[in-house]
Amino acid sequence: MNIIERLHNLETFKSKPVKTQDLILSVLRFLEITGLPIDQTPRRIERMCVVFLACCDIKQTSNFKNPKTLSDGYSLKTRDVINFVNEHLGENISSGSYDDIRRKDLKFLVLSNIIVQSSPNSATNDSTRGYSLNPDYKTFVKMIGSKNWKKLLAKKIPKVQPLAELLARKRDLNRIPVILPDGASLSFSAGKHNELQKSIIEDFLPIYGFGAEVLYVGDTDNKYLFVNQKSLDKLNLFEIAHDELPDVIAYSKKKNWLFFIEAVHSSGPISETRLLRLKKLSKKSKADIVFVTAFLGKPDFRKFIADIAWETEVWIADNPEHLIHFNGDKFLGPYSP
Repeated sequence: MNIIERLHNLETFKSKPVKTQDLILSVLRFLEITGLPIDQTPRRIERMCVVFLACCDIKQTSNFKNPKTLSDGYSLKTRDVINFVNEHLGENISSGSYDDIRRKDLKFLVLSNIIVQSSPNSATNDSTRGYSLNPDYKTFVKMIGSKNWKKLLAKKIPKVQPLAELLARKRDLNRIPVILPDGASLSFSAGKHNELQKSIIEDFLPIYGFGAEVLYVGDTDNKYLFVNQKSLDKLNLFEIAHDELPDVIAYSKKKNWLFFIEAVHSSGPISETRLLRLKKLSKKSKADIVFVTAFLGKPDFRKFIADIAWETEVWIADNPEHLIHFNGDKFLGPYSP
């Protein structure tokens, strides 16, 4: 499923007027042509696009013909960006999320120099700093929506490929190779969380999975690193783009068990509330579900023991041949209502 298809499955996108959806898709194609990395979650892509529109003062398609830039004296502070996208672009972002605008939504736009800062030498958290379209890109933004604009832009626009290449090289420096149960290989980005996911796939599933096949696994850099959508559909599982996804989903045909496995390094065990949400989302599944929270070691487990839900399992990677059952009446397996 490509990024446009995933956007169309996103609730925040579907709730927007069609005209606003068209604006977002136009910006997405524009950013793709510049070479900007778009291997992010659909929601992050959507927010990056609406923030871009705010920084250009674009509320409707006709505004592409005259985007505002820093040279026009136009710029928005992060709090103003939130007000703009909420008022004009169908968003409902909290007024307290201004730091996320700077650190996440504007991150690649500023790195690529497509969006520039009104006071680049000010402190990182300067609340008076504004953001606006780089005047050098005004000509290119004005082409959006014109006849054959994507082909024309692809020929004329300066590529931001060095940014995409730099990020790709950085991500590939310390990749963690992972072997799936069927022998296929994946490559995780470096980090404790992904080391744990590697252990889940290569240690937990061979011991406890009854021949389980991995159907979904996300990566810190790529939430959709591996998805077997065909098998997920057969099991009547909820939309894989959902924000509530566990880190690893695997299926044992032998047992008709579906494993929902959460890899916990710094946050996010399967708590009582998360268990209820996952049960609700998977109530139409044709398989019985086993909920597992995994930790790298006992110190991490001790931090979260009070939050772990009953009727779930705990697995600790540095003691791979043991399980902790958060119930006294049975061992590993799904629990009936």
